Order: sequence, then C-alpha cells, then structure tokens
Amino acid sequence: MKKKHFSWALMAALSFGCICTTACSDDETVQTEEPDPTPDPNPDTPTDETLSRFVIVAEAGQGSNTATYLVTSESLDEGQVTALGNGYETETASNWIFYRENYLFSFQYNDGNNGTGFSFKLNDAGNVVEDRQYTFNRTTTYGTWGDNVITASTNAGTAEQDNEGNYAYYLQFNYLSVLDGSTVTGSRIAENFLGNGERVSFAGFVEANNRLYTSVVPMGMSHYGVNTYPEYIVDPSYVANGSGGSGSGQYTAGMIPTTQYPDSAFVAIYSGDDFNETPVIARTGKIGFASGRMRSQYYQTIWAADNGDLYVFSPGYGRTTTTPVTNNDGTQFNRVQGQLPSGVVRIKAGETVFDDNYYVNLEMLGNKNPMFRCWHITDDYFLLQMYSEGAENMSGTSAPRNELAVFKGEEGTLTVVTGLPDANTLSSIGTPCSDNGYAYIPIVTTSSENSQTIYRIDPTTGVATTGLQVNDVISVSALGKLSK
Repeated sequence: MKKKHFSWALMAALSFGCICTTACSDDETVQTEEPDPTPDPNPDTPTDETLSRFVIVAEAGQGSNTATYLVTSESLDEGQVTALGNGYETETASNWIFYRENYLFSFQYNDGNNGTGFSFKLNDAGNVVEDRQYTFNRTTTYGTWGDNVITASTNAGTAEQDNEGNYAYYLQFNYLSVLDGSTVTGSRIAENFLGNGERVSFAGFVEANNRLYTSVVPMGMSHYGVNTYPEYIVDPSYVANGSGGSGSGQYTAGMIPTTQYPDSAFVAIYSGDDFNETPVIARTGKIGFASGRMRSQYYQTIWAADNGDLYVFSPGYGRTTTTPVTNNDGTQFNRVQGQLPSGVVRIKAGETVFDDNYYVNLEMLGNKNPMFRCWHITDDYFLLQMYSEGAENMSGTSAPRNELAVFKGEEGTLTVVTGLPDANTLSSIGTPCSDNGYAYIPIVTTSSENSQTIYRIDPTTGVATTGLQVNDVISVSALGKLSK
C-alpha cells in the first residue's frame, strides 16, 4: 500500500476562539458601546467547547425482533437509561471499536465473506449519528493506526502456488480512513512469516512509541507450507494423515493443523505506516502465544502502559491441545502440547526485544486462575477477565470466565476484583472502557431481567461499585466516549 495515511491534525481538539476589540480616543470620558449580542439561532444546541457523551452499544427487543441501539449518557457512575425509544438504531455488529473519542466503528463478521461496517460520530446536540459506511475483507482482529482503523485476517490466497497446486495463505489488511471514508486493502504472504515454516495470524494492534505492535500467532503448516518448507517439519508424525476437526479447527491430510511452537510468544514491531515493511520480530520462550481466542476471533492481549512499556499476556492455551488426535477414519497423528501457564512479559518502551528480567506467572497470584482477556485501564494497571475454574477448565467456548482481576505491571501484582455480584449469578461480562482512571464494565446476572449494570472498578483497590443501569436490553456489547 503506497498511500500515506498519517495526518495527526485530526487529533487536535475542536475549539472556538473569540476575538474582542475596543475603540479608544484621547478623551478618557468617551467610551464605545458594545453592540447587543446576536441571538443564538439554536438555543437548545450545547455550546460547550468540548461536548462529550458516553456511548452504550446495547441490543434490545424480544425473540427475532431485536435491534442494536447506540444510547448516550452523561455519566456511567449513576442513574438509569433505557434503549427502548432511545438512542440511534443501527445494524447488529460483531465488533465495536472507538477511534480515540472521534468515531465509533462497527464491524459485522460474515462467516468468511466480506464484512460490512459503519462509523458513527457525535453531532452538535450530543446525539450519535451515522457518519460513513464501509465494506472490507474478512476480519479476525482490529485496531487503529494513524488516521485509520485497521483490520486483519488470514485467508487462503489465489496467487502463489506450490508444485502440487496448493495456494499459499495471506494476511489481508483493511485500512479504513477516518479522514475521507476510503478503504484501502493490502496483503502479505502469511507462510513462513516467522522463519519457521508456519502460517500466522495477528491478534491485536497497539500504537506506542511511534511504532505499531501486533502479536503474531503461529497456526501450524498449511499444505503449501509442508510442501515448500519441509525442513521446518519438526517431526513427521505432526503431519495429519487424515481429515477431521470442525469449524476453524478443520483439517485435511498433508498439513500440520496446530503450531509446533505453543510455548513461544512473538510480537511484530512496525516503524512505518503500513504492513509492506518487514517488521522486527521479538520472541520469548517464557510464555505461550499472546492471544485470547473465541472460535475464529483473536482477542487482543498486548497493551501499552502510559509510559510506553508493552505488556504481553498469554492465557497459556497450548496446554489445551490434546495428543494424539483421532481422524474421522479412526487413524491418529500427533500434536505438540504446550506446558507453560498463563503469564505476562514485557517489552520496555523504545526496545525491540523482551525484557529478560521481567516475567510474572499469573497462576501463582490471586485465585490461581489463568486469564482469558485483558484491557488497559490507566498508568500500568490492566483489567483481566479470568477463567474462574482453573486451568483444567479453560477449554471450550462455554468455559466459565466469571472473575475479574486488576494487574499492576511494574509491581507484578494481581488483585481479584471485589464488589461484583456472586460469580454463580453472572451470565455475561461485557467489554469495558476506561475513563478518568477507572474501568467501567457492563455486567448482567441471572437475577436481572432486561437490564445490565455498569460497574466502576478502582484499579488501586480492585473494588467495584455499581454505576449506571441500562434497562430494557438483552446485552451491552461495548462502552466508550465520543466527543464533539
């Protein structure tokens, strides 16, 4: 991609200036009268220099008659709002991302097909309105980079083939411009990306230190990889000798379906403004690959502290790999099973290698549970959603994840959040946002019908307190702030 996308002028706050002049004469007793001010033609329009609203993405309705609403509130700390007859109605989306406080983007995952999305902004009256529509390639992870919201996924290509006709996999990128609404696509071969013969995917994007960081997740060797890079096959018994699996885990004979390196984490570091460059790859053997996972979606588990230090979290999913694997026809082959627990490492600000002196085993802290997802709050505090029944119960989409904890990076401490409803009553934990040093997260319980409560978490104490109640909703998908 040759188009340049960086225009940091977008980040300047909108402001209004007022220049006053006075007329003077040598006669000190003579004064000039100021004219009467011109009446405001829209007296109900807010006149604050910066108008901000919290935006709650909520699903409401019954049965098949449901819709997604973007509801605004001046506070997340108290009060009640409803989605019925309130807010902006829009299409359902798989993912939501705030571009700073300027725009809210929605992405609809379309089962491997091209995606559709919208951007929204705040108007002069403090209401959410649609700004632009986008179409883009399939996406499994997303973030921001300069003047763009970016997405990425790994897909079978149609360009490069091996001598047996197998196509290489490619990383496909979308750059959605917040300046003019244009969409630019790009791609790069995903095979042997790390120099070990495996195809890869990306999981999360972090802008910090004038660089872009992304976690690189190795996914085994495709048919193209096995035929093109046979020297990287660690053991021939890892090559599938039959077909099996389902969904995103489906495989056929002649490929290595899962990574041969479950106990390594890789971070790609980009210094330019697009993915055409060859990044610096940082590798560590202290944790497994850094990514949360739910079906084909890769959740971000790398975040920067306010000082630029990059913290890299791993759930330790390598341990959930079973071996040997039984194919549909009853034959078996082997896979590499990881051994490392859920842990945290870091890359210091300005560095391109992992800090040798830093490692935290999360399963030695708090309630000894592994983490599932995480988010930055403020300073070097991070909010973690934990698997609440230990490492032995972390596999599968229905694994219990009903615990929250706060991790402090520099001190390497973990504080289990208190003040939440009983874990046995939690039916869902939403995606949080941060504001003014606190984390805000939507919680729904089995005892609450058609409502969700936003809890405020103080990272210094780990104490959660009840805040805004969102009524007449099925779920809250996202929280954030938009400013005009």
